[in-house]
Amino acid sequence: MRKRPSHRANSNSSKSRLICSRVPANANACLPTGFVAAWQALLNGFVPSVRKRRGRPARVPLTQLMAALTFHFMSGAGTLAQHFFQLFQEPFADSSWSDRRTRLPWEVFSDVMQRVLRPRSTRRQAGSFWRQWRLVALDGTQFSLTNTPQIKKQMTKAKSRRGRAAFAKLWTVVLLEIGLHNPLAALIGRRGQSEWELARGLLARLPKQALLLADRLYGCAAFIAEAMAACQRVGSHFLIRVRSNLKVQTLRRYKDGSRLIRVGLRQKGNPNRIVQWLEVREIRAQVGRKGFRPQNLRLWTSLLDWREAPAQELVQLYTQRWEHELYYREIKRQLRTSDLLQSHTVETAAQEIAAIILASALIATERARAATGQMPVLRISFIKVLELLQPLWLTLETCDDLLNEKLKNQMAKRFYKLMSQCVTQRKRPRSCPRAVRQPVTGWPRLRRNQSVEAPIEIRIA
Repeated sequence: MRKRPSHRANSNSSKSRLICSRVPANANACLPTGFVAAWQALLNGFVPSVRKRRGRPARVPLTQLMAALTFHFMSGAGTLAQHFFQLFQEPFADSSWSDRRTRLPWEVFSDVMQRVLRPRSTRRQAGSFWRQWRLVALDGTQFSLTNTPQIKKQMTKAKSRRGRAAFAKLWTVVLLEIGLHNPLAALIGRRGQSEWELARGLLARLPKQALLLADRLYGCAAFIAEAMAACQRVGSHFLIRVRSNLKVQTLRRYKDGSRLIRVGLRQKGNPNRIVQWLEVREIRAQVGRKGFRPQNLRLWTSLLDWREAPAQELVQLYTQRWEHELYYREIKRQLRTSDLLQSHTVETAAQEIAAIILASALIATERARAATGQMPVLRISFIKVLELLQPLWLTLETCDDLLNEKLKNQMAKRFYKLMSQCVTQRKRPRSCPRAVRQPVTGWPRLRRNQSVEAPIEIRIA
């Protein structure tokens, strides 16, 4: 058996050092020497562990395995063995990696996400807070799995009016810090859980002094009751869109057009019995542009004081929930290189999604560092940051023993300066009509794409 070099521990320790240098307009920033150091900074001292098994110990330490997986799924091309060699200069066959990932328990990834994902935005960063409340959003998405025998045996494809779907889907729900596109918590439906079930499990991870935004899927009394209990535990609030056909009782009307209502929580399996009454504030508004038909919006919030939270501001604030959809676009279209997950089993596919979410937290930290507090973090281009980080990390990891600390500082400062110059234009207040691309029933067919650019008009009903 090949012996490991005795200087490996010293090499790893040298890579994990952080170079504290002066970045323009931010003297307290610390630049990582490479991906390994940035990964260890993300872990913040947490060391993942796995239950010991009989037999020969694993050749690859768990900390290196997690780092290599994250780096692999955020890289454009190459195998896991190649990326591990780039980070740690040790060769391993692809077959060895496949066996190692198969035997790796999911609890390791769950524990890492629970310990590592945490709030990172500050009040200096625009769009991260509304007054004293941290803006967070809750939403789910689906990842497409490959058609392997292992996945077909365990997962069932969704059925539509045109037959079975092409690929099986894996639900993932993320609690997101929308001002930074930083994930706070995530759950993956490895056992076929629905978006609703996963979202209820994430309410326990709601941070303190937060304002939770959610779409119409969660706008019912059952979810509102759980969200209200979770918010009361940590001193947070919610702003959730609800369906228009829900019946409520009006208790009081306010001068800003909102009203205090009471909604009944009905017993599961017996809708005629009300087990609890919930008091929330309701806001009805019409949102649209001049010359086009307005859309009706119905919101429920736990902010009962209309003077502290006017209805007009809350309706405008709810539009920021769309940042969650943009986050999913970043990790599914820009961070990944294919429409399908690369993994061949459900367990390894869940590992891949976890690695992608951890990579997005890492990139969110780097975008905040590049913004230096002088501009909104989301104005820094996600694609350009990713394109600049990959060569920087690869160069510093590969040439770690060839470059001194001064040269590493100079290289990192130049790369972060380039990132800070990759500023996108302000987002235009536009919307697109909702229609289907193929005629299914009597819905209008989308023949020509058109977008509307005009100031949004809000009228409280």
